[in-house]
Amino acid sequence: MRLFEAIVVFSVAWWLILFMVLPWGAQPPAEPVPGTVPSAPARPRLLLKFAITTVLALLVTLAIKAVIESGLITLRPAPV
Repeated sequence: MRLFEAIVVFSVAWWLILFMVLPWGAQPPAEPVPGTVPSAPARPRLLLKFAITTVLALLVTLAIKAVIESGLITLRPAPV
């Protein structure tokens, strides 16, 4: 897998995983502040979620790279 391909795979995996990680631990406040959405999380902890997302996306990218380089799945046309 070339660098550009790895960057594309990482980017797609990062966004997909981010949307899976965002709801983790999201609790609405007991008493919402007037003028805010009642369902907004009290402590979103975005930096922690971004770090978890980055680590998981790196692992997914490495797993996809290993599968492609092992020859189990090929993205190139078969030689004629």
